[in-house]
Amino acid sequence: MQKIAVFASGSGTNAAAIADYFSSHPHIEVALVLSNNPDAGVLEKAKLRDIPTLIIDKGKLNSRELEQYLEDKEIDCIVLAGFLKLIPSNLLKKFHPKIINIHPALLPAYGGKGMYGMNVHRAVSDSGDTETGITIHLVNEEYDKGQHLFQAKTRIEPGEDPNAIAGKVLKLEHHFFPRVIEHYLLEENQ
Repeated sequence: MQKIAVFASGSGTNAAAIADYFSSHPHIEVALVLSNNPDAGVLEKAKLRDIPTLIIDKGKLNSRELEQYLEDKEIDCIVLAGFLKLIPSNLLKKFHPKIINIHPALLPAYGGKGMYGMNVHRAVSDSGDTETGITIHLVNEEYDKGQHLFQAKTRIEPGEDPNAIAGKVLKLEHHFFPRVIEHYLLEENQ
């Protein structure tokens, strides 16, 4: 059984979609939800699904203590589902190449520090682009620069505001993110 730790900072809709997808999976389970935000909605979503949670402050993210905790929980993969902190080098080394992130745009456009959530959707809306989408990628030392695993696109209609764009992108995220994680983890073990 491969065990996933989902790192999230916000409401947790992607974490919930991932947990629900893997809830009865024969080879993959969500074994932990970690957040840097003690008020994050993701913590309640995890508790409703009987998934252990861990709240960690920024200073502890690169600690040996966290690394040991993940090891003790037998975590095989880290999935970033709206986690807004840069992953430190010790975790990158320990879990390479099994740290997966999702970005709400077609990278390399609209990526980098500060480009998350509605910031991305506003930038896409302001640009006049006719399409947007999601990018699921491996994580490296830089925000949104890791190897792409998958992209999906959606059309932007003239005059669509950032909230409408966000809704379309969220549907793509909920549908594709768990499936790409599954494919990647099962293919990696072949």
